[in-house]
Amino acid sequence: MPDVAALLLADARFPAGGHAHSGGLEPAFATGTVTDLPSLELFLRGRLRTSGVTAAGLAAASCNPLANWQVLDAEADARMPSPTLRDASRRQGRALLRTVRAAWPEPGYLHDLGPAPHHPIVLGAGAAAAGCLPEQAARIAAYQSVSGPASAAVRLIGLDPIAVSAIIARIVPEIDAISWEGLPFPSAPNLDLLAEFHTTAEVRLFES
Repeated sequence: MPDVAALLLADARFPAGGHAHSGGLEPAFATGTVTDLPSLELFLRGRLRTSGVTAAGLAAASCNPLANWQVLDAEADARMPSPTLRDASRRQGRALLRTVRAAWPEPGYLHDLGPAPHHPIVLGAGAAAAGCLPEQAARIAAYQSVSGPASAAVRLIGLDPIAVSAIIARIVPEIDAISWEGLPFPSAPNLDLLAEFHTTAEVRLFES
């Protein structure tokens, strides 16, 4: 059932390597940008409206067995100025691709994505393999753009998980309202800078 498959892809327990990445939350905490619940909510809303919107568009475009994977991968590359973010996206894409191929082994196009495609590309292709629609792939990508950093905030800052879940619930209408058609390109220079700053940290809990 596609609806259940969409839940599986969105589940944090689906082994896709996301637990090792904070989505910029760790460097945001290190620089004092995110320190409490109100600042976390601002961070998550900003992330959704920039990198989250971009990931949603890329995932929706990739939710098509006839998609041009090389072109879409290049489009993803162009939307990530930070080398660190590009590397993190490809590492997560590689991890997700292994799982998607194991879960839905039939579609041959899953073997045409290359050795390390960007995460939104794999997410969209995997969603298509599971029978999901492009808008479902977009919602999953948008949701993960905030749920991952939110989970990292609980582990890193020690915020109340119930309060953090309430923040996600308040953001859900914005996730539902995201346009999934076309390839958006909102910029998030601060996320790029935080990603590069993160690479210089002597002690890190997350890879990115």
